[in-house]
Amino acid sequence: MTTLRLGDTAPDFTQDSSIGPISFHQWLGESWGVLFSHPADFTPVCTTELGATAKLADEFKQRNVKAIALSVDPVASHHGWIKDINETQGCEVNFPIIADEDKKVAALYDMIHPNALANATVRSVFIIDPSKKIRLTLTYPASTGRNFNEILRVIDSLQLTEYHSVATPANWKDGDDVVIVPSLQDPEVLKAKFPKGFKAIKPYLRMTPQPNK
Repeated sequence: MTTLRLGDTAPDFTQDSSIGPISFHQWLGESWGVLFSHPADFTPVCTTELGATAKLADEFKQRNVKAIALSVDPVASHHGWIKDINETQGCEVNFPIIADEDKKVAALYDMIHPNALANATVRSVFIIDPSKKIRLTLTYPASTGRNFNEILRVIDSLQLTEYHSVATPANWKDGDDVVIVPSLQDPEVLKAKFPKGFKAIKPYLRMTPQPNK
């Protein structure tokens, strides 16, 4: 089993889901993707997470992001769980849940951590860009619910830094000042790229207003 690293191509797969068979790369198309796994259906923390994801549908859509979940239980179980999620979380699950009964996808994405959850999938997150490259991985313990505000924040950072010569500092959120990448030194290029100017705190630490705001 190979551990996936940032920049690797997200493994493609075809697997059944709550909306029918999905060929992952084809389903993702030109969108960004968030793939997140769950150890089983009808688990309490995961129920709240899927509800949170459903409520963020508009936020994901604005960012051209498709969400997809995974659990090792069968499709019929997923449909029963979706009813519970909608009822208890006040939402409508509007994204597919992969039925990874044979753990094929769990194996591809290294989601089985025996020292943590025996033979169950751990609760992982993968953010994947439109070229199918893995841009972020997170793995949470079973007892800690995922922070979806952080997932949105990372997507905002990835999409901003993809198209502008900047990086985002600690605790950055959309609209805050950003860091100019150290490799950019030409004064004329700096002037053209950052017409709002910048503050040089150190030669390697230069802050500028967010370019796309």
